[in-house]
Amino acid sequence: MSDNTDEILVGQVLMQHGITRRGFIKYCTATASALALPSWMGPAMADQLRNAPRPSVVYLSFQECTGCIESFTRSFAPTIEQLIFNTISLDYSETLMAASGPQAESALEAAMRENFGKYILMVDGSIPTGAGGGYCTIGGRSAVDTLREAAAGASAIVCVGTCAAFGGIPLANPNPTEAWPVSGIVSGKPLINVPGCPPIGEVIAGTLMQFVTTGKAPDLDEYLRPTAFFGNTIHDRCYRRPFYDEGKFAKSFDDEGARNGWCLLELGCKGPTTYNACATVKWNGGTSFPIESGHGCLGCSEPNFWDKESFYSPLSSITFGKAGESSLRPVLEIGAASVAAGAALGVATAAVSRIRQRNLEKQPVPNPSAVTNNEKESP
Repeated sequence: MSDNTDEILVGQVLMQHGITRRGFIKYCTATASALALPSWMGPAMADQLRNAPRPSVVYLSFQECTGCIESFTRSFAPTIEQLIFNTISLDYSETLMAASGPQAESALEAAMRENFGKYILMVDGSIPTGAGGGYCTIGGRSAVDTLREAAAGASAIVCVGTCAAFGGIPLANPNPTEAWPVSGIVSGKPLINVPGCPPIGEVIAGTLMQFVTTGKAPDLDEYLRPTAFFGNTIHDRCYRRPFYDEGKFAKSFDDEGARNGWCLLELGCKGPTTYNACATVKWNGGTSFPIESGHGCLGCSEPNFWDKESFYSPLSSITFGKAGESSLRPVLEIGAASVAAGAALGVATAAVSRIRQRNLEKQPVPNPSAVTNNEKESP
């Protein structure tokens, strides 16, 4: 772990590793392309990032399956190696760090102490509150206590995956562990939600890169998702969309329509009501995404996706429009009063959005079991 990370610039690290300016511009141009930004943003990003401090990053995993960080490690632009060695100082991650036990917990304590108010906190997994927090303990402490302590000194919190952003599968009915999303435990801190089960690796890395480059949150929708990646529905960009417009739908997964790539709406595809970059960024370095592989979208980047209609039943109603305007809009609130609009990246001249959250007094975490599944609200 590096001391005084605010005095270590990304450009200095690049020079130490023998990376030329030309090579770094190519890297930033590839990253800008992954973010769907114009090509001229690559050199601008390079200049901005070269003089940016190398921030400390603390990555906490709670009630999760490790799928989110597994996806993160498979990002192609930028790669996690490029991020860790050149752009950020990953000071704590139970999955990726070599240390364990007391050494690992000491690293966490040192990172939070030495970078108080400056480090970026990344969280995956929901936070179980049942059994006094006993469903998830790390180093003898509950996930609730660990999260609250880490959030206190964070400059911003990136919620990685649907479990951290919206509660995910653990929060689904009947929610036996009394799980909550990060926003149900923490208030008064900038939150950036990167949902997905799991999220696309490039979306995680790209969101982190935006924050590191500008020091501020990217433009966000009402669910605090970066609009650069969650501004359009999967249906809007799906390569099967022309078949939808022509009224050509597959009736089963092995019929002629399915073999010809027709729309999967009648087989339960949730693409029209799901906001994500699956159809454009895709997975495994842009190789494919579920619909391209022949399976309908499950809607995993939306709140309460597990408790909605069957994955294989057609949508009961569809309303096209901006994010959150669907007739199937979930009722889960995520603790944001409003999100100020701004540029997606804001390199050089563009302004960036700011998160304004309610200033809530600390209060005990309520018992989720007392709330019906369709009425869940974050504390």
